[in-house]
Amino acid sequence: MMLDSGHGGSDPGAVYRGRREKDDTLRLTLTVGEILQENGIEVLYTRTTDVYLSPYERAVEANQAGVDFFLSIHRNSYPTDNEVMGVESLIYDLSGLKYQMAQEINEQLETVGFVDLGVKARPNLVVLKRTRMPAVLVEAGFINSDTDNELFDSNFQDIAQAIATGVLDTLENAGVLKEPETLVEQTKYRIQVGLFRNRNNAARQQETLEDRGFPAYIDQWKQYYRVISGEYDMLDEAVAAQRRLKRAGFETLLIQ
Repeated sequence: MMLDSGHGGSDPGAVYRGRREKDDTLRLTLTVGEILQENGIEVLYTRTTDVYLSPYERAVEANQAGVDFFLSIHRNSYPTDNEVMGVESLIYDLSGLKYQMAQEINEQLETVGFVDLGVKARPNLVVLKRTRMPAVLVEAGFINSDTDNELFDSNFQDIAQAIATGVLDTLENAGVLKEPETLVEQTKYRIQVGLFRNRNNAARQQETLEDRGFPAYIDQWKQYYRVISGEYDMLDEAVAAQRRLKRAGFETLLIQ
């Protein structure tokens, strides 16, 4: 997973009474990353210091690294101070695993005390539009809300844990996270190209894949329908097939 700390360097992001978004996001991103790593997730970062990267550079970095997920962490802002508070998550469109992850993160942050403002589609945001993997941008409270800032400071560790838990729960529900013993016993690598609550939506994704020459079938996992493209004995074969799907514009996830 690639973690992206919003803004940085010459770009402070939103500023409120001397408080800079770029500082809050870096601190929170690094803490979330530590928690994910402690739970067995390989984590990469777009930045770990106060440097500037354009949104396009961040997307390119994630694509070149070949990560399975992209999570960008920001603070929100509103034209009028102390008028709006809460968390929201932004994704390219309201579908797939990214939608599930955004919902899980928001629900977890609500338990910490934030108002849940929902998940919204933002197809024009570069880090959501140009990344080739499921991508979520989390707005962790409004930086010009004294209420949100007090919550951010007094419950910082809980907020980081909530974001990490939202990610981990999503991966577990999707069948990505398994006990170590199960991972050893598995011999097949599969490529997930969609996760849906509605079977009709899964069937449409299956048809799209088959029309473009990719093998596809539907596999039920808990309350979800997964669209799978291919099963492979060798990891390198699965990775090569996953790259072909990504080049064709599909969001993919390698599972066992």
